[in-house]
Amino acid sequence: MADAAVQGIKTVLHPVADVAAAKKLYTAVFGIEPQNDSEYYVGFDVAGQHIGLVPAGAQGITAQVAYLHVADLDAKLAEITAAGGTVSSPPKEVGAGRRVATVTDLDGNVLGLLQDS
Repeated sequence: MADAAVQGIKTVLHPVADVAAAKKLYTAVFGIEPQNDSEYYVGFDVAGQHIGLVPAGAQGITAQVAYLHVADLDAKLAEITAAGGTVSSPPKEVGAGRRVATVTDLDGNVLGLLQDS
């Protein structure tokens, strides 16, 4: 099996019904203003992790998704599919050289993969 280095879960996305209301609540929870702030994505960098708020259903996200940061997204997807996982959202560029994809495990759990260039 190839070794597509995993850097750990560093990003977790939360789908929310009202991004503005959730931003207010999470600003109070974390005690800081968000580092990314738009109508479709609000992100907080907290203690080495990135917590993101996205509109519920956007990008197919309907439940919390944890993102493993990987060195080589394509290699990691190949490893996961060879082991029986299914690509649920193929790789896409989301800005600033960042690529993301999601996979579904054998029990239907969704895991995100994220590669920064």
